[in-house]
Amino acid sequence: MANHKSAIKRIRQTLTRRLSNRYYAKTTRNAVRDLRNTTDKTTASELYKKVSSMLDKLAKKNVIHKNKASNLKSKLALRVNRLS
Repeated sequence: MANHKSAIKRIRQTLTRRLSNRYYAKTTRNAVRDLRNTTDKTTASELYKKVSSMLDKLAKKNVIHKNKASNLKSKLALRVNRLS
């Protein structure tokens, strides 16, 4: 167990951040899944804007790596553009 006040505070901060990161990462994964399952082009293009924004925010906060975000955005853009 932590003996210093600062260590106890860091434990609290880490837990809060971890839960927040898990929530936003899970929400983004669900949005990506929904976008992949969409068959309508107009709906998909609207969803793509929201999902790419979410991915950028996760990469900015270092929840996911920036290359992973760009790879996902690229693959999703190809999928959206293939829809007719």
